[in-house]
Amino acid sequence: MCRATIYDARNNFSSLVRLAESGEPVELTRHEKPVAVIISWEEYEQRKPKKNFVEEVMKLKEKYKDVLDDEGIPLPPKEYPDEEYERKISEMWGME
Repeated sequence: MCRATIYDARNNFSSLVRLAESGEPVELTRHEKPVAVIISWEEYEQRKPKKNFVEEVMKLKEKYKDVLDDEGIPLPPKEYPDEEYERKISEMWGME
């Protein structure tokens, strides 16, 4: 990593940006303490925080809102057993 004071960076900004573009991060210092870093756009994209799962799901929900609001395939009505069925089950299990 290349180090430069803020004063030097102000005077040589273009060359430091070219250096960062080539893949070499440039550390900027003030009174010999690091205060900032110049990095390439590609490295910035790799380092920036990824969206969390909830944000991604919310984005997909919004994108496919029309599909999700659709009623979809109708389900058959629930079939409830009749009295004959109940009687057969009770006989089979000896519950009478």
